[in-house]
Parts: sequence; structure tokens; C-alpha cells
Amino acid sequence: MPSILVDAHLDLAYNAVVLHRDLRRPVAEIRAQETLQPPPGEYTGTCLVSLPALLAGRFAVVGGSLFVAPAVGSWPNEPVVYHTPDEAYAQALAQLDYYRRLTAEDERVTLLRREADLDAVLTAWEQGTPRLGLFVVLEGADPIRDPGELGEWVERGLRGVGLTWAAGTRYGGGNQAPGPLTDLGRQLLRRMAEYNLLLDLSHLWEEAAFAALDGYPGPVVASHANPRAFVDSPRMLADALIRRLAEHDGVVGIIPFNRMLQAGWTLREPRLPLARVVEAVDYVCQLVGDAAHVGIGSDFDGGFGVESVPEGIETSADLGQLGPLLAARGYAPAEVEAILGGNWLREMRRALGE
Repeated sequence: MPSILVDAHLDLAYNAVVLHRDLRRPVAEIRAQETLQPPPGEYTGTCLVSLPALLAGRFAVVGGSLFVAPAVGSWPNEPVVYHTPDEAYAQALAQLDYYRRLTAEDERVTLLRREADLDAVLTAWEQGTPRLGLFVVLEGADPIRDPGELGEWVERGLRGVGLTWAAGTRYGGGNQAPGPLTDLGRQLLRRMAEYNLLLDLSHLWEEAAFAALDGYPGPVVASHANPRAFVDSPRMLADALIRRLAEHDGVVGIIPFNRMLQAGWTLREPRLPLARVVEAVDYVCQLVGDAAHVGIGSDFDGGFGVESVPEGIETSADLGQLGPLLAARGYAPAEVEAILGGNWLREMRRALGE
């Protein structure tokens, strides 16, 4: 039987609240509906993710993001944007409330607030009653209007924070908006340390990422960010940052997105082979010297769809195909288990520990 999997980054609440996708339905039904009525805003691809697809793919845990789009630097025709911290706060809170309602109404989904919740989800899989654990991470910290209100977010279920998105925030520069870690960013990191929250370096400008990593004592990851050796872009991670993350016992989440796996790839070209994802995983393993610091952070339906992912992946349910490919490349069973889920479980336990 295949191992359970963990996907460290999915914009589930954004897809439900902003794009009006009913994620409790099969992917095929969502796609059929959207052929008749496309989602609002700039359509960015054919749906890949739903709750049935995740459970069919044996995903026991996902990093469920809270993503709100800034008025400057977002996708063209973004249906909902924020102009002020108050607007960002309200929009992100609506997404967090979606996760809370989903877990209250659907017994197949559990909000991970403490380590015991994670243990209960894993036990359910062992007993043949699959459940999906949601580990909630804020992608871009502008919704936190002031570091002093972080406790409110934690009380509602937040367990991780990425300081910026591409366009940057008041807390630090983003990959499309160069800038350092700000004084407000340092204040937020100190507050995060009090709650032992997971720090996500994805999208953070490199100077700010090193500063955050060097100054934060808690768990640190890059939930969805590929090696810069594959695509030379500030969005990707330089070798030095990957090494530093590994020294901090962090994890890099590889994105199965063709544009982040091969420089210059466009939709006019054939989809890449799935083996390209394994090459990215292997690159991190060879760079840091082990298989303990890499996993999957698919970012599926986070601005791209099935047209932009490697051949053989039609929904999230297909990501388990990476297991045999990793084994064929020489990875031992325990290493495959770690890459597909165990490494993320270790980091999440660090953040959930009481």
C-alpha cells in the first residue's frame, strides 16, 4: 500500500472563497461546472484539487494557505484585492473561517491546532478511515495588522506565517519587490517565536530570507519554492539558502509547475515529464547530503492548472507516482517515505508541539 503523503502548500481557502469552487466535489464536477461558468477574474488553468482527489491520493495532511491579493502586483483582473491592512485582515479572516466551517461540517477534515490532532489524523489512516489534516499558514503577513494581534490568529487556528508574497508586505521584501526584513518584520518574528509558529520563507526576498532564518529560533521551511539551479529567478532558492535551511533542519517544498522546473517553458510546449520533479528533489538531496530536507509543496490551483504541470498529473491524486520514480532513482523506502510526507510531518510536529 502506498505511503501517506503531505502537500505543504495549497490555496484551498482562496479557491473556495474567491473562486467559488466547492472543494467537496470531485475535480471532474468542478471542471464541468467551470466550462459553463468560469471562475471570476483572470482564469489561470483547469482545476487540479478537491477534497476527494486529495483523499484518493492518500494525502493525510496539507498546508492550507490563507492568501489575499494586494491591489498592486497581483494577477491581472484579480477578483478580490486589498488596499489596506484592514481589508487584508477581513479577507484572510474570511478564508480562515472557511477552514473552520469545513472542519466543523465535514468529518473527513480536521483543523490541526495541536500535536494530538495530527496524531488523530494519522491514526484514522491506520484504521482505514482517511481524514485530511489542515495545517493553516498565512501566505503574506499583511492581514496581521500589528504583531500584537498575532495571538488572535493563533487562537483561531493559524500555525504558520510567510512574511510576504511576491509583491512584498510591510514585513519584508518579496520576490518581485526587493527589500529587506523590516523592523516590523523583526517584531513579528519575535511574536511568532513566542508561539513557536512555522516560518515560511517562500516568496521572501533573499536578503530578507537570510535575515529571518538567522534570527528565528523556531521551525523554518520554504513550503513551495524550487532550486534556482533549475530556473534563475528571485522566486527560486539559491543553493546557499537551501543549505542554510537544511542546517536549520528545515524543508524545501518542490513545486510541480513546469515554468519553475525548466527555464523558458510556455503553454505552447509539451508538458514536462514527471521525472523532472524527481530531478528537482534529487538536486536538493545531493546539495545538502541527505533526503531529510525536501518534500512536495505543489501550489496546485495557485495561479496555474493542469495545463502547466508535468505529464501524468491530472489531479492531486496522481502525485503518488513520484514514489516509484524516486525508488527507481535509488532512494530507499525510508527516504521515499520522508520525501513524500515524513519530512513535513516532522516540521509540523515542531510547530504543533505543546
